[in-house]
Amino acid sequence: MEVSVIGTSQAYVGRASLAYRELGFLNQTAQGFSRTTRICFGHSRRWRTDGVRFSLNAVHTEVPRSENVSSDVSNPARRSKPIDGVRLYVGLPLDVVSDCNALNQVKAVSAGLKALKLMGVDGVELPVWWGIAEKEAMGKYDWSGYLAVAEMVQKVGLKLHISLCFHASKQPKIPLPQWVSKIGEVQPDIFYTDRSVQQYKECLSLAVDNLPVLDGKSPIQVYRDFCGSFKTKFSHFMGSTITGISMGLGPDGELRYPYHHRAGKRSKVPGVGEFQCCDKNMLTLLKQHAEATGNPYWGLSGPHDAPNYDETPNSNNFFRDHGGSWETPYGDFFLSWYSNQLISHGSSLLSLASAVFGDSPVTISGKVPVVHSWYKTRSHPSELTAGFYNTVNRDGYERIAEIFSKNSCKMILPGMDLSDQHQPRESLSSPESLLAQIKSACRKKGVKISGQNSSVSGAPGGFEQMKKNLMGEDGVVDLFTYQRMGAYFFSPEHFPSFTELVRSMSQPEMEWDDMPSKDEEEVVESLPKNLEMQVAQ
Repeated sequence: MEVSVIGTSQAYVGRASLAYRELGFLNQTAQGFSRTTRICFGHSRRWRTDGVRFSLNAVHTEVPRSENVSSDVSNPARRSKPIDGVRLYVGLPLDVVSDCNALNQVKAVSAGLKALKLMGVDGVELPVWWGIAEKEAMGKYDWSGYLAVAEMVQKVGLKLHISLCFHASKQPKIPLPQWVSKIGEVQPDIFYTDRSVQQYKECLSLAVDNLPVLDGKSPIQVYRDFCGSFKTKFSHFMGSTITGISMGLGPDGELRYPYHHRAGKRSKVPGVGEFQCCDKNMLTLLKQHAEATGNPYWGLSGPHDAPNYDETPNSNNFFRDHGGSWETPYGDFFLSWYSNQLISHGSSLLSLASAVFGDSPVTISGKVPVVHSWYKTRSHPSELTAGFYNTVNRDGYERIAEIFSKNSCKMILPGMDLSDQHQPRESLSSPESLLAQIKSACRKKGVKISGQNSSVSGAPGGFEQMKKNLMGEDGVVDLFTYQRMGAYFFSPEHFPSFTELVRSMSQPEMEWDDMPSKDEEEVVESLPKNLEMQVAQ
């Protein structure tokens, strides 16, 4: 697939000023998402195609200024103002820095950054992987690849949000640090384990947060050292280019248990997932809690009557809407303990981030998943297995919002492209209701929200749903990160919809300074004509 993004602008001086940007696309192969994509930037005077026209209409009432205005591309005042203060970021490819700490497809990424800047996007999000920066040995850091990306972003004039990733990724493959994986081979109980003794090795179990399992140090200590080293190395970017840092809190960076990691794909209706409490250290904590409450037999294992990963709530007794074990004294005991462990873990990591970065001019945040399957049932089983004690009788998100408020952190919520009408009826899902509930908890606790979409491949009606969530009057969401840059992002099937989202999030007028300058035209002219970017999502 070859995709061309052509930037051109025309301005008419006077009351009826008009600026438009024309985007042309060339799709030579129309192959799938996994093929290498070329991103070509050129000037439309050299292009013959029926492009997609992205219009920004304005009535300019001020006296026209001289054409010799400042044309510094890095000037943040040169972009259209966002409606209701919602700023727009775009996630960089997950593997923009390779596992050997080199930049992947640097020319394509550079061209993409310049295109986003010219469109009026505020900034980009950069995943910083524990398994890359501290790959070989504890305390041996290599920030070279990430420093190079930060310099590229700074040069273009975009802002940068950092996501500290203390988990692994399967696609693209980014493992945990080599030295951590070696420890895990000898001490498998540092990983989450389900009742079938299947381990989840993409992140460490929260049960070892404060145990000296990493060559004499606890994970909390290692995370703190990692954050401290990052702060030192990137100090000259803090507050100017780097404006936000999100702390990885668990699987996929989210505050949750890996409740669904072994689920199959045999049905479009997701199962309820499974509790992750069967590693030695989690069972020790459960036993201690049971003995402390006077019920030692409750601490021998997790629920015996809960369904398997792919099963529905009523396939066993624990989650049944009426008469289920979740409503018994034992159910309340276990679910309270299971949820409290997650809340304590999240609070510790957010407190760590606040302690390290609190004196830096950056916003600190963490991600909370939107586990919306089975939300319309009484027990909310998928939320329970994920660690959120949220049922028809209990609000499980106010306590989550409390730990964000206590540590002066923002909450990142994905899934803002999901709507109820496009969910399988059989799943009894309601992403809209769950988002509204979490937003309400954040309002009560004074917590600001950053939004994300679920996938660049697109949920049905996703762009309209994003606009609905972002243009609301509650004012809770002040930043939205679109995930993420890659081959499909620049494709003719997707990019026009994204440009429309950018336009809808901006004021309908552009300031006189927003008109592309001679320097910007030269930027576009100078971009390479054939750049390759590997797929990364």
